[in-house]
Order: sequence, then structure tokens, then C-alpha cells
Amino acid sequence: MSKIFIEDEEFEKLNSLEEGEYENCVFKNCDFSDSTLSECVFAECEFYDCNLTTAKISHVSFREVKFKDCKLMGLRFDGCNPFLLEFEFENCNLNHSVFFKLKLKNTKFKDCTLHEVDFTETDLRSAKFENCDLKRATFVNSNLEKTDFRLAYNYSIDPEANQIKKAKFSREGIAGLLSKYDIVIE
Repeated sequence: MSKIFIEDEEFEKLNSLEEGEYENCVFKNCDFSDSTLSECVFAECEFYDCNLTTAKISHVSFREVKFKDCKLMGLRFDGCNPFLLEFEFENCNLNHSVFFKLKLKNTKFKDCTLHEVDFTETDLRSAKFENCDLKRATFVNSNLEKTDFRLAYNYSIDPEANQIKKAKFSREGIAGLLSKYDIVIE
């Protein structure tokens, strides 16, 4: 059975997708929660108000994909195809998702909730977390060089366990760099 190729289409209120390649497509109000999207390729696609919570995304290719106002809870992005992986997130809920060992240089997270997200060994060089809640997010052996955390909050990052050269933090966020020392900052 051959895979489909769809280009320049708009989809609304779908709850499943046929395996194939989607290029320059827009998905609106789709509910792919708990569905299997494995082996799909999304190139230059946009997702608006979609729910992909706990979807199976192993071997999925996300190439220049934008997610806006989406629920992406519990996704294992670490199982995606890393080739040309590029996406951005705006006003999304990514709680409990995993980005383990991915290269996410220059990735933009804006107005996102990222509770308990796993960024272990992730390359986030020059990424930007704008108005993002990183409560209990894990950063271990991560490359955070030039990453912008100035508008992020609730993070706890160990400078000794991550590369943070030239990363940007606000004065208010400095406590998140010292949390392992269990000191009181007033």
C-alpha cells in the first residue's frame, strides 16, 4: 500500500489521519489524542486548537511545523524522526512531554505550559522560552548556550549539570539557578 501525499489542504475536526506526507497543510480543531500518527511527515504545516495528547508519534517527521493553542501533553518527541526536525509552539500545553536528546536549536516556546517536561541531554542552543511555565521541567546535560529564559518562570536549572554559557536569565529567575543549594533568597 503506497503512502499518500497531500499538499496545500486545510483539515478541520479530524480525529484520525491516513499515513503519508502532508506539506503546507493546516489542521484546525482536530482531535488526534491517543491516535497513531507514526510514519507521517508534516512539512511546513500548522496546527491550530488541536489535541494530540498522548498520540503515538514515533518516526513522525516535523519539518517547520507550528503548533498554536494546542494540547500536546505526554508526547514522546524523542521518538520522532530527527532529520530536519523543526517546530515552534505558541500557547500550547506540553506537560509531561519528552524531548530527550533532540536537537532543538532556535526553537521558540511562547506562552506555553511545560510542567514536568524532560529536556535531558537536549540541545536547546539559542532557543527562546517566552512567558513559559517550566515547573519541574528537567534539564540535565542539556546544552542551553544562548538560550533565552528571561521571561520563563518556575524553572530549576543546575548550572553545573548543563551548558549555560551566554544563556539569558532575568534577575527574578536567578533563584531557579540556585535551587539545588536550598537557600533562601528574599
